[in-house]
Amino acid sequence: MSRKRKSRAQAAVALNLAAMLDMAFQLLAFFIFTFKPSPVEGQISLRLPPPQAVKAKADPSVKAGSSDSDKPAGVETLVISVFATSGGRIQNLALGEGAVANVPQLERQLTTVLADADLKFEQVLIQVSPRLQYAELMTVIDACTKQKLPSGQKLTKLSFVELPEGEGG
Repeated sequence: MSRKRKSRAQAAVALNLAAMLDMAFQLLAFFIFTFKPSPVEGQISLRLPPPQAVKAKADPSVKAGSSDSDKPAGVETLVISVFATSGGRIQNLALGEGAVANVPQLERQLTTVLADADLKFEQVLIQVSPRLQYAELMTVIDACTKQKLPSGQKLTKLSFVELPEGEGG
């Protein structure tokens, strides 16, 4: 049996890396130029359901024209209104009929109101300006979800309605 010897030409096979690198850089350039990142959350246009009337159950023992400033015992929905600047930031807030300066003050007032066992709020209705940025709305939602009801349960029932465009605070 004779062995065949490999010639030097067969043993020294060289790869042309220049063509491979050229192709790799062309692919890299293609993917960089065609990449379109998704929008940031702050740029999302907020579309809320249409506003609906909120009906509060009134206590029949409370007379019309009464000077009693307490809310009727049957009220189950607490209303928060959020008004926006033209840039989409929070301009001002309202808790029920009272004005609130900022989100930390809203959080403190919510803690006080929801801790009162005489006021039986089970849910919060947030009325939002259509110009409000999503990130700003999330700060209000965070303030609400940190709250606890007198029973010790966390406040989880949040509803949203859009304020009419002309509403301002």
